[in-house]
Amino acid sequence: MVLLHVLFEHAAGYALFVVREVEEISLLLPQVEESILNIGKFHSIVRLVAFSPFRSAQSALENINAVSEGILHEDLKLLLETNLPAKKKKVLLGVSDAKIGAAIQEELGYQCQAGGVVAEITRGIRLHFHTLVKGLTAQSASKAQLGLGHSYSRAKVKFNVNRVDNMIIQSISLLDQLDKDINTFSMRVREWYGYHFPELIKIVSDNYTYCCLAKHIGNRKELSEESLEGLEEIVMDSAKAQAILDASRSSMGMDISPIDLINIESFSSRVISLSEYRKGLQEYLRSKMSQVAPSLSALIGEVVGARLISHAGSLTNLAKYPASTVQILGAEKALFRALKTRGNTPKYGLIFHSTFIGRAAARNKGRISRYLANKCTIASRIDCFSEVPTSVFGDKLREQVEERLAFYETGEPPRKNLEVMKEAIVEAIEVAAEIKKKEKKKKKREKKRLAALAAAAAEEAESSVLETTVEANDTEPRKKKKKRKQEALLEENGLGEEPLPKKQKKLAQEEPAQPDKKKKKKKLKDED
Repeated sequence: MVLLHVLFEHAAGYALFVVREVEEISLLLPQVEESILNIGKFHSIVRLVAFSPFRSAQSALENINAVSEGILHEDLKLLLETNLPAKKKKVLLGVSDAKIGAAIQEELGYQCQAGGVVAEITRGIRLHFHTLVKGLTAQSASKAQLGLGHSYSRAKVKFNVNRVDNMIIQSISLLDQLDKDINTFSMRVREWYGYHFPELIKIVSDNYTYCCLAKHIGNRKELSEESLEGLEEIVMDSAKAQAILDASRSSMGMDISPIDLINIESFSSRVISLSEYRKGLQEYLRSKMSQVAPSLSALIGEVVGARLISHAGSLTNLAKYPASTVQILGAEKALFRALKTRGNTPKYGLIFHSTFIGRAAARNKGRISRYLANKCTIASRIDCFSEVPTSVFGDKLREQVEERLAFYETGEPPRKNLEVMKEAIVEAIEVAAEIKKKEKKKKKREKKRLAALAAAAAEEAESSVLETTVEANDTEPRKKKKKRKQEALLEENGLGEEPLPKKQKKLAQEEPAQPDKKKKKKKLKDED
């Protein structure tokens, strides 16, 4: 005969149940299935042995984290040691998770079972838990579950604001959209202003510079030698500025009305503001990539790295991809078309925009793209799973790609990956230590600043209290001073009364009370 105990982990605490003795545990399954909805029948099969509630929300979170990771917590260990029988061979402990069962069996020596009958009994306990445990209501149990669920989820997510790749995905998408819009609007400005000054299109090829010139020049007939300096500032070339001035004098363009010119200038200013915003957005993307994926951005560039993250959906998804997938990421249509037509599959996708593939010879483009994709997967995994992200590994991986390019061109053998990674690990440890020191210094400064602010606030409060007490104390002496002044004035004028001794003062105070008594006696005599 083996006695079955069932361990149940609840948000309110640990509970240990004992199941009715049976010759074979497998015979319990139909009985449990029949009685699972009936609390009376279920009570006859399962009985509560011990319940250990959690002391606080923090303790509950620690215990549930330990259970999820398959670690035996001290609270659970104490419950099992105090309530389970000493003869371990005759005890079978049912658990809901096999990992915690393995940890209990390893540390305490009790045989554990998960699944089968234990799963059905656990389901029944979960359904009737608030009735099996005295003093626990269904409402309090649901509140405990909700609170612990929220705290457990927050702890598991480990949300870090500085390492959010969603912002990179949005910014690279916006950057691509801005490029399209600026290109379309610039072509519209060229076409619109070209009616008035068609020669300017051939002289200036850059869209941003063209829009600046269209806004600055306005009517070409008003250009003169005085406006040459302004043109030079925009074009940054004196020869081009002179060519623009000469072309304006002999232009074949039509005349333009002031209203049309105002509209062209306002539209040009909009295009200029969009271009300036794009520059600011690119700087933001660069800074964000250095925080989130420094190794990937050092290896392949911020823009290409951000496109890879955006296409994968997140940095974690990109880290999970094999190198073969990263190589053709962005060329899915070409891949499926090649598979359908049984043609040649594409050699590269988004990584084609990196400088390495452009520098390689035509016969080596496939090789270098495969090698670069391999290094990109390593860099993305380092960025995703490292606690303190640094660009050391990215720089070393970039050196390896450069060496491989040189090997394809000159035949010079590159260094081994093991040697390079050993050097990178040593450097990364040093850089991480420096970053941690800087963070500690920042925290200390912040603490000092907060302490100074708190001290200043306390001093202000004390000074205000002192001022109020001093003002309250000053009011009484002022009144006395006023009385003294008034008495002195009266004495100078001869109206002041001489101060009487103490005994005379008492007599003077008592004398007026005596005539009143005499008057009262006379009144009583008259009434009689």
